[in-house]
Amino acid sequence: QYKDADYTKVDAAIAKANALNKDEYKDFVFRFEFKLTPGANNGLGIRTPTEGDAAYVGMELQILDNDAPIYKNLEPYQYHGSVYGVIPAKRGALKPVGEWNYQEVIAKGNHIKVILNGEVIVDGDIAKASDNGKATADHKQHPGLLNEKGHIGFLGHGSEVHFRNIRIKEL
Repeated sequence: QYKDADYTKVDAAIAKANALNKDEYKDFVFRFEFKLTPGANNGLGIRTPTEGDAAYVGMELQILDNDAPIYKNLEPYQYHGSVYGVIPAKRGALKPVGEWNYQEVIAKGNHIKVILNGEVIVDGDIAKASDNGKATADHKQHPGLLNEKGHIGFLGHGSEVHFRNIRIKEL
């Protein structure tokens, strides 16, 4: 529905540490491809400031090897694509470790939609899912859900994850 020519390309290859974009975004479409390594754990921070834990001071969308044995006992809101602690993602669309995945994130107002390999895995309203930032699935404070804009970037947790074809379009 969007032409790639309308997107700004962002360079990245492997993200093991935080890599936030210098610009701030409000409503956007963020497209990227990623390839997981065994046990990989990363995240996509959206509408986040440059300081603090993006899962709380902004929003973190999980990038995770769902099938790794170390993650077998996670809560539903901790698996790949989930708005961490707030909206659980539908599982089953993630390709096996070592294969490239295509993901699109659409953030428009309170509405967050995540499409993984052509399948919608999150389609929710963060205000409703959190009672306007007061009560979340993980029972923690997520003041960043109320951010109207902020930075976007990969939130490395020490795992090797490969990224390519990273594009962003403001809405």
